[in-house]
Amino acid sequence: MKTALPLIMSILLLASCASDQAFREGERLIAEGRTEDGLRQLEQALRQQPNNVQMRTAYLRSRESHLQQLLGQAEAHLKAERLDEAAAAFQAVLKLHPENTRALAGLVDIETARRNRDLMQGAEEALKKDELDMARQKLRMVLAQTPGHAQAVALLKQVEDKAGKPQGVVAPALDPKFRRAITLEFRDAPLRSVFDAVSRQSGLNFVFDKDVRTDNRATIYARDTALMDAVDMLLATSQLDRKVVSPNTLLIYPNLPAKQREYQDLVVKSFFLGNADVKTTLNMVKTLARTKDVFIDEKLNLMVVRDTPEAVRLIERLVAVQDRADPEVMLDVEILEVKRSRLQDLGVQWPTQFSVLARETQSQVVGAGTPTATTVDTKVNAPLTVQLLKGIDASDILVGPTPAVNLKKDASDVNILANPRIRVKNREKAKIHIGDKVPVITTNTTSTGVVSESVSYLDVGLKLDVEPLVYLDGDVGIKVGLEVSNIVQQIKSTTGTLTYQIGSRNANTVLRLKDGETQVLAGLISDEDRSGANKVPGLGDLPLLGRLFSSKRDELSKTEIVLLITPRVVRNVERPELAQGEFFAGTEASASDQPLRIRPAASGVGSGVSRGGMGARPERAPIIPPVMAVPQPEPAVQAPAEALVPPESPVQP
Repeated sequence: MKTALPLIMSILLLASCASDQAFREGERLIAEGRTEDGLRQLEQALRQQPNNVQMRTAYLRSRESHLQQLLGQAEAHLKAERLDEAAAAFQAVLKLHPENTRALAGLVDIETARRNRDLMQGAEEALKKDELDMARQKLRMVLAQTPGHAQAVALLKQVEDKAGKPQGVVAPALDPKFRRAITLEFRDAPLRSVFDAVSRQSGLNFVFDKDVRTDNRATIYARDTALMDAVDMLLATSQLDRKVVSPNTLLIYPNLPAKQREYQDLVVKSFFLGNADVKTTLNMVKTLARTKDVFIDEKLNLMVVRDTPEAVRLIERLVAVQDRADPEVMLDVEILEVKRSRLQDLGVQWPTQFSVLARETQSQVVGAGTPTATTVDTKVNAPLTVQLLKGIDASDILVGPTPAVNLKKDASDVNILANPRIRVKNREKAKIHIGDKVPVITTNTTSTGVVSESVSYLDVGLKLDVEPLVYLDGDVGIKVGLEVSNIVQQIKSTTGTLTYQIGSRNANTVLRLKDGETQVLAGLISDEDRSGANKVPGLGDLPLLGRLFSSKRDELSKTEIVLLITPRVVRNVERPELAQGEFFAGTEASASDQPLRIRPAASGVGSGVSRGGMGARPERAPIIPPVMAVPQPEPAVQAPAEALVPPESPVQP
């Protein structure tokens, strides 16, 4: 047993030395920039001494710093679409920290980005082959996974521009051949005759609702006009509306609320808001688009709308303008408290008072009752009397204070610096407190005599309140509230409760600074200048020689608070382009992002008349998109007169 104990101690000592050596080696490697090798050494040292707090702290701190660096590199690669490099960086993070949520989410984003890249390539190839439906489908799959995918949004815009239809729900569209020009000249002719002529010459089929009166008469003069433009003009003047049923068939029905509810298509669209408040967006939609069927989910910040395609497109543009990130600003604050003190104490300190110690002599027998008994006289303190003054000698006179020569000069400069950096959202308050919380005890006594105490805390030190306002031109307005307080003295109440006298200096102002501009706020000065002298009366007032009989003390104390604040705009409001921020909103009775014009022949969108009846919004007028340039590859169809088609001719179904 005695031989085993030294052996165990030797083994423990060697293990400790090995772990210390690995720890020092790890710190050296990290300092040289070989972070991964250094972390392995630190981990080895920590395994040998798992309870060593210093090693554990150094390992965790170094690992966290390295993880943040790797995550930053990985996210930069992912943003630049260098997917292989991003995956390698995320894998390196998981090797050090297998449960890292950012790395796991990053790998999922990489897989999504790879799928999106394949879909984008397929969409580009489909666009080159004029397979617009296939391209649109792939792009919508990309946007469903990544709503803010800039390339997908831009490519979808190209697809919609090439298709000649606005972005939105794909509705049945007329064949492009009906874009050709036509000439119609009818005067006071029955509607069935006009539609019959159009159907014979163009091949476009018309299906009429049972309530359409085809014997009503119409007059139209349209030369070299797109076929569908002419049809829309005819419908608008006859209080009729249309719906595209198939690529070569139109349904004609009266423009009445009941018929609109029966034939009009409605669209359901979900809006996941990234920045805007869903309640604010709801109020905007109800006010501007007059949409009744709206549902919101505050937890998901989701808004679901059910309305006509035209109204939904208007809501999309409104949400795109509003749903923008709040501005943010980084405030570099530097707070400097400069203290200067000067103390000079020179001269001779002479006694300022003489006192007499009155003592009375008393005799005491020592060793009473023995042959060697003696009598000893002692002096004890006694009240001062005239009798005692007769026996005063030099040993009874006291001089105070003790004479001394003062040769003292102190000078000190103290700078107390705080340099916080805080990131604040627009119109939000941020607070900085550097100091102490001083307990203040309050005693309460009830009528029954029960005494209770409560403790509250008083902030003492430096307090800074800031509230930024980011302007669109990059300027930053800042409301600044600065308070510097300190404990002057402690005061005890009659009940023994300790209270404090607080000295305070405050400054409140509103600034407007440019991005990166530094403003200095100074002048909170506390200046004290004190002088005092101790002199021997008469002798201390003599010229020159008076310095030998006096002592002079000069004390100067000056404190100044300096605040330097520099705003740096991290993110400002992105102003929408003119096309995004200014667009048509329909008419007073109808919401739409299109102007009140005759619709293009290939719009592929039905009329935008709203629902009527109980609980519906006011009746809307037809929504008519803008006129588009229509090519004229074929000669115009001529229908010069009413007699072109006999009134009794049947209407083609």
